[in-house]
Amino acid sequence: MKKWWISLVCIFFLFGCSNEKNVGDKINITVTTGQIADIVEHVGGDHVHVEALMGPGVDPHLYKASQGDIQKLSSADLIFYNGLHLEGKVGEIFEKMEKEKKVVAVAEAIPKEKLIENDGTYDPHVWFDLDLWSYAVKAVRDELIEFDKAHKEDYEKNAEAYMAQLTKLKQEAQKEIGSIPKQQRVMITAHDAFHYFGRAYDMEVIGLQGLSTDAEYGLKDVQELVNTIVERNIKAVFVESSVSKKAIQAVVEGAKQRGHDVKIGGELFSDALGEKGTEEGTFVGMYRHNVETIVKSLK
Repeated sequence: MKKWWISLVCIFFLFGCSNEKNVGDKINITVTTGQIADIVEHVGGDHVHVEALMGPGVDPHLYKASQGDIQKLSSADLIFYNGLHLEGKVGEIFEKMEKEKKVVAVAEAIPKEKLIENDGTYDPHVWFDLDLWSYAVKAVRDELIEFDKAHKEDYEKNAEAYMAQLTKLKQEAQKEIGSIPKQQRVMITAHDAFHYFGRAYDMEVIGLQGLSTDAEYGLKDVQELVNTIVERNIKAVFVESSVSKKAIQAVVEGAKQRGHDVKIGGELFSDALGEKGTEEGTFVGMYRHNVETIVKSLK
């Protein structure tokens, strides 16, 4: 029995050394979405090791944490998540972990008066308003400084550079979206993820489902959307990378039966970034892709 315990202790020691070698002296940070991971990687720079639970094509509204996710969260020095109920039931896990470690909901750093409210619920898709997303950048910066005061200047410098990218990106988007004639700025998607985007760039946004893809939709919802498309002569609708295309396909077919040809204008990234290593796998690249896709289809 004594030998068995010694062996077990050695295994844990070796595992601990192996983990330390991989992460080094970096701050071990676990986040939920790719959008938040992008902030932490840019602001944290060489001082952080980031693990994102939800990869490309993953719908955060429907996400269920695995045992491996719980282990990543448990071993993290800091945890960042969106909040405003974006992550659905995973939010309950964060509430419990707040007693043990620092857990930060970055979207909840945004003043409530700046958020879009719908039936008592705040729209969680705040990253599509780049001014609002800057609040999330500042929240990450401040938490990193609080945790690691020795590198305060690095975090401040990195955050400033990242927010400068967001400012430039907003100017580009305003110019591109502004080139679409006003009457053609109608954007139809699978669920209501783009209202902040619409508000920022003076576009009308219509989603088949509600703020969460967990919301049910029925034949009546599809028919009402088809009526809108036909009556207003809308030529394009959009699918989303993290949402089933079945709903939008039903709308396209419904319009076709009414003698109206509406095309799928392209795939937008709503609740998740693209594949790692691609342009769309970064926040700025994802945003640019969406703007280019929307402009090309509606203009």
